[in-house]
Amino acid sequence: MMKPRLGMTARTGEKCPKSGVWKVMGTLETATLSVSRGNKMPMHGNRSVNWRLIIMF
Repeated sequence: MMKPRLGMTARTGEKCPKSGVWKVMGTLETATLSVSRGNKMPMHGNRSVNWRLIIMF
């Protein structure tokens, strides 16, 4: 398993590898949310998306 770092990515449905603020990637909308390690990464706008870690807790 990779060491958690800023800029790492996770996809909807995967377990969050590091608590922090995550930003949705690849859409015109800008969405950020706080996700705790071990929780499933959420959908955005009823779609599966990739999330990028922008702030680590």
